[in-house]
Amino acid sequence: MTPPCPTLAPSQLRCTIDPQTLGFADTSELVGQPLPWIGQERAFAAARFGLAMDQPDYNLFVLGEVGSGRTSLMRQAMQEAAATRPVPPDLCYLHDFDQPERPRALRLPAGQGRALRQGMQQWAKTLEAEIPKRLAAPDIKAEAERIARAFQSEEARAFSALDAFARERRFRLTREGEQMVFTLLGQGGEAITDQEAQALSPAQRQAIEQAEQELRAEIVRFLDRTRPLERTRDEALEQLHRQTAKPLVDHALDPIRQSLRKQIKDAVKLSHWFDQVQREVLENIDLFLPREGVQPDDAAEEDRRADLADLLDLCRVNLAVDNGDLRGAPVVVEDNPQLRSLFGNIEHQADGEAPRADFSGIHAGSLLRAHGGYLLLFLRDLLGDEPLWERLRRFLRCSRLTIEDAAAHGPGAAVALQPEGVDVDVKIVLVGSTAEYYALQEGDPDLARRFRVKVDFAERFAATPDARHATAIFIARSCARRGLPHCSAAAVARLLEHSHREADDQARQSALFASTEALLIESAAQARARGATLTAPQDVDTALLARQQRHNAPEEALHEAIIEGELLISLAGMQVSQLNALTQIDLGDYRFGFPVRITARTFAGQEGLINIEREVEMSGPIHDKGVLILHSYLAALFGHLAPLALNASIVFEQEYSGIEGDSASCAELYTLLSALSGLPLRQDVAVTGALNQHGEVLPVGGLNEKIEGWFRTCAQAGLTGTQGVLVPARNQRHLMLSPQVVEAVACGQFHIHAAHHVSEGIALLTGQDLAQVLGRAEQTLRDYRRACQTAAWGQRRGARRR
Repeated sequence: MTPPCPTLAPSQLRCTIDPQTLGFADTSELVGQPLPWIGQERAFAAARFGLAMDQPDYNLFVLGEVGSGRTSLMRQAMQEAAATRPVPPDLCYLHDFDQPERPRALRLPAGQGRALRQGMQQWAKTLEAEIPKRLAAPDIKAEAERIARAFQSEEARAFSALDAFARERRFRLTREGEQMVFTLLGQGGEAITDQEAQALSPAQRQAIEQAEQELRAEIVRFLDRTRPLERTRDEALEQLHRQTAKPLVDHALDPIRQSLRKQIKDAVKLSHWFDQVQREVLENIDLFLPREGVQPDDAAEEDRRADLADLLDLCRVNLAVDNGDLRGAPVVVEDNPQLRSLFGNIEHQADGEAPRADFSGIHAGSLLRAHGGYLLLFLRDLLGDEPLWERLRRFLRCSRLTIEDAAAHGPGAAVALQPEGVDVDVKIVLVGSTAEYYALQEGDPDLARRFRVKVDFAERFAATPDARHATAIFIARSCARRGLPHCSAAAVARLLEHSHREADDQARQSALFASTEALLIESAAQARARGATLTAPQDVDTALLARQQRHNAPEEALHEAIIEGELLISLAGMQVSQLNALTQIDLGDYRFGFPVRITARTFAGQEGLINIEREVEMSGPIHDKGVLILHSYLAALFGHLAPLALNASIVFEQEYSGIEGDSASCAELYTLLSALSGLPLRQDVAVTGALNQHGEVLPVGGLNEKIEGWFRTCAQAGLTGTQGVLVPARNQRHLMLSPQVVEAVACGQFHIHAAHHVSEGIALLTGQDLAQVLGRAEQTLRDYRRACQTAAWGQRRGARRR
C-alpha cells in the first residue's frame, strides 16, 4: 500500500518571530550600537585579508547581488583599513624649463605639496614687488647711469666723427630711433630744394652719388663699432641687475629649499627644479623693470607685464593630489568612471587658433588620488567603455600611470604634453555580479589573476539570534539616518519575517538589505499617515498590501479571466487526463503564482511522448529536460512491455507565452498516468514539483507565490474545504506563506499536501494505490501493443498480396 500523503500543519507553513525574543522595545534603543557584517562572515574575512595584503595582484573582486550591502559594507571595511595605514604623499607637477613638453612629477610628504605651492606663490609675489624696488634704488640707478654714460661717451665720439664725415660730403646726419637719416644740403647749408636738385649737372649728380655711397659705407663701419658697445652696455646692465636680484631670489627661495630638502625622496629632482627657476628668473630679469618713458597702457608695457606673468606662472606648483587633510590612506569610490575621471586629463586653454596646454592644466584622476589606499569600481560601468577597460587592463599589468594629452591628437592641436609617469600603489576593489565574476575568470584569465581575492557576498544567511539582532541594528540606523519613525519590536519582527519570505526559507534571511530598507521606508510612511510616532506591525502589513496593489494589475487580469470563464480552470470534481499545475510569472518588479491546465492524450503508436510546447518551440531547455526525465521514468515503470506501443501528447492549455522550468513534470506524469489508466484526477488540488528518474519529488522555486496564487483562485470562487495544493515535501522549509493562507489551513478550509514520491501524489489525486493505477495503465499499453501488432500484420499481408 502507498503511504498516505502527509498534510502540513499551520505551524509548518511559515516561521513566526516572537518580538519578546528580540530584547528591545523599539529600535531607538539600538542607535549607536556597532553594525557587524550581517550574515557575511565569509565575505568579511576575505575583505580583511585582501585589504591588508601588501602584494601585487591581490586586488579584490566583490561579487553579490545588488542590494546585498556589498558596496556599503566594502566601503566601511576600506575606511577601517585605511585608518590604520600611513597617509600617502602629495603629488605635484612642475614645469621643466629644459623640456617644456615634459612636466615633471614630484612626490612630497602629505601636506608639503600645499606648503610648496603656497611658498612659491608668495615667492613670486615677493619677487614681483621687491625686484623693481631694489633695481630702482639710488645706488643701483647710479651704477646703471655710470655704465650708460661710459657707453654714451664712446658712442658720441664715434657719432661726431661720422657727422663730420657726412658734412664734408654736404650731408646732414640725424637719428630717428635706431635708424640713421641723412639729407643732402644745398649751397646755403640747408636741405637742397627741388629747384636746386633739378639744376645739378650730370657730373654733380655723379659726385653726389659717390659721396652717398661713401657715407653709407661709413655708417656701416660706425654701426660695427657701436653695436658691440651696446651689447657690452646691455650685458653690463643685465649683469648688474642679476647680481642685484640674485640675493633677493635666493633669500626668498632658501626657506622653501631648507624646509623640503631633507623630507623627500625626490630631493634631487626638486633641487634641480629650484635651480631652473632661479636661472629663468635671472635670465629674464629685465621683465621685472617697467620700460622708461612708456605709459602703463602702452602695448609694449602690457606685453612686458604679460610676459612676466607667464614666467612667474611657470614657476608655480600644480598640486594634483593634496593629501594634507587625510587621516590615513585615501578611500575613493568612482561611480562614474571615464578616461578623464579615472586616469586624469590635461586641460587646454584657447590661444589663438590652436589650444594651448602646460603643466598647470594637468588634473589627477581617481587612480592617482587613491595612491597608497583603495579605489572602488563597478565592473558594469567599465565594460560599457572598451577604451577605458583596455587601458585599465594595461595599468593593472604595470601599475604605472601617465596622464595622456588626448586633446592634442585632434586636428589643429599643438605639441602634446607628455607628463612624467608615476608608479601607483593602489588596491582596486572591483564590484560585480556572480555571473560577471565567472565570465571574467573564463574569458580573461590574465586579468582575473590580478584580482586574487574573491569577496563573495551571500544572498541568504542563517537566521541566528545574533543575525536578527544585527538586522535590528541596521533598521535602527536606517531610521536614524533617514529621519524615519523608529520601529517597535513587533514591527521589526514583521520585517524579519518578510526577509525570510524574500529568501524563501524558514531558517535563512535574505541578504538584500536594500529591499528591507525600502519596506521600512514604506512602512514608516504608513505610520506617519496615521499620526503614529512608532512604526507598528500593521504599518508593515499595510505597506506590503499597498505595494502589491501598485504592481498586481496583470495578476488581477488573469484572475478575472478565470472568474469570467475565459481561462478554463476547474476548481472541483474529477477529470480524466486533466490537472491543474502551478506556475510562477516573474514581471521583474513583481512575482505571482497562477494555475494552468495540463491535459494529456494517449493512443496506440510508435512515436512515444510528444511535448507539444517543444514542437512549436515554446518551451525552454529545462522544461524539455523535465519531459525527457518523465519519459525515462515511464520507460522504467513499463520496461517489461518494451518497446512501448505508445503515442502520447502533453500540452499546457491556453498558454501562449512559453514554458520554462521542470516544476510541472510531476503534474505532467499524473496527467499522463490518468490518460493511460482512465482514472480521473482531483481538480480541487493543484500540483507543483519536479521529478527524477526514480519517481522522487524534487523541490521547486517560487513555491509561496504558486500556493498563494491557487489559494486566491479558490477563494474568489469560494473555498469548499477540500481544496489545496500538492507540493514537494523537500520544499517544506521554504514555505513562508501569507497569514491568510495559514489561517485558512488552520480552519480546515485549505490544505497543503507534501509528497516525497509520486506514488503519494497519485494516491491523493486518484484515491487509488499506485499499483492499481499502473495495472490499469499497463492494460491500456497492452491493448495499444495488440492494436499496433494487428495493424502491422494487416500491412504485411496486404504487401504480400500486391
